[in-house]
Order: sequence, then structure tokens, then C-alpha cells
Amino acid sequence: MFREVNGLPGHVLVVHAAVVLVPLLALLSVAYGVLPRWRPRMGWAVAVLAVLTPIVTWVATESGEELEEVLRERGYPPEGLQKIHEHSEYGENLLWFTVGLAVAALLLLLVTSGLPRTRDLPRWLPLVLTGVVVVLAVFAIVYVYLTGDSGAKMVWSGIV
Repeated sequence: MFREVNGLPGHVLVVHAAVVLVPLLALLSVAYGVLPRWRPRMGWAVAVLAVLTPIVTWVATESGEELEEVLRERGYPPEGLQKIHEHSEYGENLLWFTVGLAVAALLLLLVTSGLPRTRDLPRWLPLVLTGVVVVLAVFAIVYVYLTGDSGAKMVWSGIV
């Protein structure tokens, strides 16, 4: 399922969506947390990104593992496979930071929603969740950079 789309490696096609959506989720989630007056206008975008981005990141990770398996089956050189494995490790970390960021963003949306059940929650909870969102956003952006940079270097240096 993740190997090819119309003859092209699936990873090549879907990875670009992750490269765009992860930083977008990070930036909008942080903005939602630190700029309360923008919340009514941004909440829907954060919610959509918090659901969509982990899915896209997971598909990118799975398709990358499929591509790695194809290259391994074709007898790819061990040095190249080692670089691909390092890239894959960055991608796995990115996936977990993205999932964490999405969950924290959704919790922040819920806590700040104004629903009757959320009115009894402690006032400090949105601040704590905003802090968690900021930390996870930084890690997600760092890992999307590390993952993308390592993949791009492999492509442009002819390793893949």
C-alpha cells in the first residue's frame, strides 16, 4: 500500500505534506496558546491540523520503511542503508513528537472551549498545556528539520 503510487515511491509523494503540515501545526498551536484573542479564529485550523498531521506523518514514516525495505531487497550498499536507517530514526522521533503535539493541542482546545464541564477546571491548566505545546512544537520543528535535511542530503548526494 505504501510502496508505490503510479510507479513512484509513495514516500517521495507524501513526505512533502509532512514537511509542510508539522511546522504549520506547531506554529498555529503555539499561536493558539499564547494569543488568546485569536483563539476563536484559529481553533478550527488547529483542530484540523491536529487530526490530519499525525496521520500524514505516520503515512510518511510507513512509506519510508517500505522504501527502505525495497532498497534492502535490491542489495543496496550497507553505507547507504546506514544513512537511510539514521533518517528513519529521525522520522520515528518526528512521528512521536507530532502525535504528542497533536494530543496536547487538542487538549488545549478542549480546555479553552468554554464548555460547561471545562469551567470547573483549574485556571492554570491552559497555561501548563500551552507550555507543553510550546515544548513539543520546538521538538517537532527540530525533528522535521533533521529528518528532512538528512533525506535531502541523501537524495542530492546520490545515496538514494
